[in-house]
Amino acid sequence: MTVSTVLNAQGLLHVFNEAGILAPADVHVAQRLQKLGGESSEIVLLAAALATRAVRLGSVCVDLNRLSEVTVESEIDLDGLPWPDSADVGAALKRSPLLGSAEYPLQPLRLVATTEGELLYLERYYQQEQTIRRILDQRALSHPTVDAAQVTNILGGLFRTEEGVATAPPDRQRIAAALAATHWTTVVAGGPGTGKTHTVARILAVLHALHGEGLRVGLAAPTGKAAARLEESINQQAAPLGLPAGLSAMTLHRLLGWRPGSRHRFRHDEYNRLPYDVVVLDETSMVSLTMMCRLLEAVRPDARLLLVGDPDQLTSVEAGAVLADLVARPASSGASPSPQLEPLIRADLDATDDPDEAALSPFEKQRLHRGVIRLSRGRRFGGNISVLATAVRDGRADDVLEILHTSFDDVSFCPPGELTSLRHDIVAASAALTARATAGDVPGALKTLESHRLLCAHRDGPFGVRQWAQQAMDWISADTGERLDPFRWYPGQPLLVTENDHDAKVYNGDTGVVVAHGEGVVAAFQRGENPILLHPNQLAAVQTVYAMTIHRSQGSQYDTVSVLLPDDASALLTRELLYTAITRARHHVRIIGTDVSVAAGVARQVQRASGLRRTLV
Repeated sequence: MTVSTVLNAQGLLHVFNEAGILAPADVHVAQRLQKLGGESSEIVLLAAALATRAVRLGSVCVDLNRLSEVTVESEIDLDGLPWPDSADVGAALKRSPLLGSAEYPLQPLRLVATTEGELLYLERYYQQEQTIRRILDQRALSHPTVDAAQVTNILGGLFRTEEGVATAPPDRQRIAAALAATHWTTVVAGGPGTGKTHTVARILAVLHALHGEGLRVGLAAPTGKAAARLEESINQQAAPLGLPAGLSAMTLHRLLGWRPGSRHRFRHDEYNRLPYDVVVLDETSMVSLTMMCRLLEAVRPDARLLLVGDPDQLTSVEAGAVLADLVARPASSGASPSPQLEPLIRADLDATDDPDEAALSPFEKQRLHRGVIRLSRGRRFGGNISVLATAVRDGRADDVLEILHTSFDDVSFCPPGELTSLRHDIVAASAALTARATAGDVPGALKTLESHRLLCAHRDGPFGVRQWAQQAMDWISADTGERLDPFRWYPGQPLLVTENDHDAKVYNGDTGVVVAHGEGVVAAFQRGENPILLHPNQLAAVQTVYAMTIHRSQGSQYDTVSVLLPDDASALLTRELLYTAITRARHHVRIIGTDVSVAAGVARQVQRASGLRRTLV
């Protein structure tokens, strides 16, 4: 194992740096604090370095009771390291000038007591988390005033079956719309295919009917790709719902007013609020703690905020798992239930389980006080894919393996050495795509582009995208007898956009295909009923994509998905990663790996420490 060591590190910092737990950046921060604050305790300096490491790896803080529960890529004997006792760490921190003193008032660290133990924060992230907690608690203390009879009539008209009959209770989408009408903040959680965007459109229809043409709506998502999909979906439903045409969505950074040279300061903030009456944020699971703090500061107290996403998917690449925290957060006594909500959804609250929709549990009913509802009815896929995804999400490794080892039409499991079916799907999908693209059939080519996708956890290495994309190209070349050249444009070439291009209206993560057009070719990207056609040379950042990382695949769906699992020691192999990969499939998912790697992935859950879901003491 190659370790980057800090030559002047001493004591516990040296031991943990040499073992590969602490990166040089973690050590340098602790050493800088030592110089500024005059701290001499090895335990405190180790805790400061671990707090820095935690933020770097996605947590907001460090749980003192779980200091040794760290994730490392290599085989390190964690039990053999001199981990200090949590009580000793807490006691040393309480004596430390780094937590604030007359001699050192800057206070770079913050120790917080909760009912489940003590948490250590870097001060910046503590303040951001407290801002989120404070604003959400304030927004939960009051409720919009609405005409209950009017809302009842609107809900009755929107939530009907194809035969025109009111949907049977319990209908969680109807509950979500009622929540949004009667709460300032609403969280709509749910897995792929549960109708989150369908519900958002109906929520906007309810609010538009209540407040008229003057309602100002801001639609946003963390990425340009997600924003484009949100805009497309809402506008496809606009006409039958009576929504104004041409609603536009943008990235969260653009919504807040991005400033050049500043990553986390925006034109809209607590002193210059957003002008919208309703703000919708899709794919909230990808939003970091810092960005959620900035959004909440900028939203007017009398504006409705709708947070939408899947809390079980992969989280933000930066610190925080805010959506998962908000869904798991207990309903506080400070959150007063809306007196207008219960009459609107009485039938849904009283209903028992329906074959298509589970009744609300007591905890879920309590969580409504905070405006949180989880959609549960899957509409995009079902059968064994849904059962497998649920088993992974719940951490039931034995059930996952049982499903994988049973012969199903929609779920298959292949050892790493048995790649015949994978090769067949890659070659067949490429042949069909090339035929459509060569014929100039843009809609057909774009549809075929989603017939199969190979997903990997890593970019590099034996289980990485680079190697398996090349393997896919070799298989296709062997089948066709023609060598694929990724450095020239050819019909049937699958493309992946790697940077936002607002002028061309393509965004990081968009996939497209090169299609024959007249005497040349164009790059086609799906945008509702009107695909975007560009000359490939207009694309500033694009690459050929025969395999994709699971992270990149978020927000996309494919008929068949093949998931290549890395070795069980990979720190990237987590429950959230496996769940995200499985739920990209509409009709068939193929897992390529071993029993050991599957069990490791199901068992290894992303543990992002934070205090949002805890009760502070």
